[in-house]
Amino acid sequence: MTVDAAGKTVLVTGSTDGVGKLVAEQLARAGAHVLVHGRNPEKGARVVADVRRATGNDAVTYYNADFSSLDEVRRLGATIAEAHERLDVLINNAGIGGGPQPRTRRETSRDGHELRFAVNYLAPFLLTHLLLPTLRRSAPARIVNVASAGQYPIDFDDVMLTRHYEGWRAYAQSKLAQIMFTITLAERLAGSGVTVNALHPATYMNTKIVIEGGNAPRSTVEEGAHAIVYVATSPELETVTGAYFDGTRRARANAQAYDETARDRLWRLSAQLTGIATEPAGAGVE
Repeated sequence: MTVDAAGKTVLVTGSTDGVGKLVAEQLARAGAHVLVHGRNPEKGARVVADVRRATGNDAVTYYNADFSSLDEVRRLGATIAEAHERLDVLINNAGIGGGPQPRTRRETSRDGHELRFAVNYLAPFLLTHLLLPTLRRSAPARIVNVASAGQYPIDFDDVMLTRHYEGWRAYAQSKLAQIMFTITLAERLAGSGVTVNALHPATYMNTKIVIEGGNAPRSTVEEGAHAIVYVATSPELETVTGAYFDGTRRARANAQAYDETARDRLWRLSAQLTGIATEPAGAGVE
């Protein structure tokens, strides 16, 4: 696949390791100004140096934020919006897995939310909203949400899983939430020139999340990076929005993703938890 990203500014969250790092490297090699994100400044500096050396592209910048804190996400959004007049592509890749099985000890974020829902879903929900004005100015622009084929319907009576907690379910619920957000945001951004799509990049890539979860890798980060870069840059998808991909192929997500009532309920809950102003469905996002 030939990647045309010359002159574009791309933020890849969770890009100091695994598939995110490879995506950042591939986009830098294609000429993009890549904004690398992580939560360890020393590691971030090493990754920036590695990517610059590997690609010959010095337009690689590191930003630090721990997605278990919504305040840090707010600072990240404000910093990027102030530093960059353009943002052509936002790739919401940062996340944590379900952990070693069986994981039955429930964990919470700094804000008191179930940790996987907070990091994998609420953080990108908030960051995306904070960067929407910049993305709109940069249109045509793209938002890519890196989700998973592992999806579990949300129980709105126990979203934070205070009862019957299990790590895989928490992870799978957060990933379905990403897809539900993708579809709703695509509807709200219709006609803006900003597209929003989600994908399952590859199954059990050889990443730290997979290995620490006790799973044997079935695919590689190269396969996953190929799919993410495809959705983020392919001319074939220039006008495609609100879609879910399995690799590079259109696919169907869990049925709840297409339930308008459930999506609206999730949107309103997310807006409440993150402090983002919301509007009636179909009003568009300003």
